[in-house]
Amino acid sequence: VQLQASGGGLVQAGGSLRLSCAASERTFSSYAVGWFRQAPGKEREFVAVISWSGGSRYYADSVKGRFTISRDNAKNTVYLQMNSLKPEDTAVYYCAATQGSNWYADGMDYWGKGTQVTVSS
Repeated sequence: VQLQASGGGLVQAGGSLRLSCAASERTFSSYAVGWFRQAPGKEREFVAVISWSGGSRYYADSVKGRFTISRDNAKNTVYLQMNSLKPEDTAVYYCAATQGSNWYADGMDYWGKGTQVTVSS
């Protein structure tokens, strides 16, 4: 599965962005998909994950209530709606997918190239 993340950019604090993760295969609907981010000088961290059906969603505490993960399996795409952005959200955001039950970063089988999100204060 090839994943392509897009939608990043420069936004002021308090603003919004929507990231998209498009997959190359129709079987994408059988994958759980997660978003992860990595800020300069920091380790990669979990942001959000959604099950193959969309029925289960989990968020990092730092983004809960501000970010929403969703998916449209007909379009082979997963979204991350980011509202009330803060400067500390600045990072490269990556999407990843797995058919397994381990939804942490080490359980993801496929990774896309990242998209840069920069939030100015």
